[in-house]
Amino acid sequence: MRWLYLILALLFLLLGIIGLFLPVLPTTPFVLLSAWAAARSSPRLLHWLENHTAFGPMIRDWRRGGVVSRRAKWLATSFMGASALYMLYGVRPLWVPLLAITCMVATLWWLWRRPERFADGSTSAD
Repeated sequence: MRWLYLILALLFLLLGIIGLFLPVLPTTPFVLLSAWAAARSSPRLLHWLENHTAFGPMIRDWRRGGVVSRRAKWLATSFMGASALYMLYGVRPLWVPLLAITCMVATLWWLWRRPERFADGSTSAD
């Protein structure tokens, strides 16, 4: 099972990195999934993820209380909005972008319901 979790950790990390460059693919969920799988397979990879300048704060915030910063929420909303407009303009048949936009709306609904502050009132580290 350790090898399966390691393969998943690396796959999720790769998808997260690709998501940095493709607005349709989210980065944060894949990085969080990568950390989850790395915790079950590779202490070295987990340590690298937790101490990474870009990935570390989101992993620590999530673990500390499911916190997502307002900045991250606005970035996700902006990129999903831009992706939705692009797909409406350039993807046919129309049901394909409408299905993707429905998924984006559901994701944004969930995301904006996540706390922005910890229980002690402090804000996210990033």
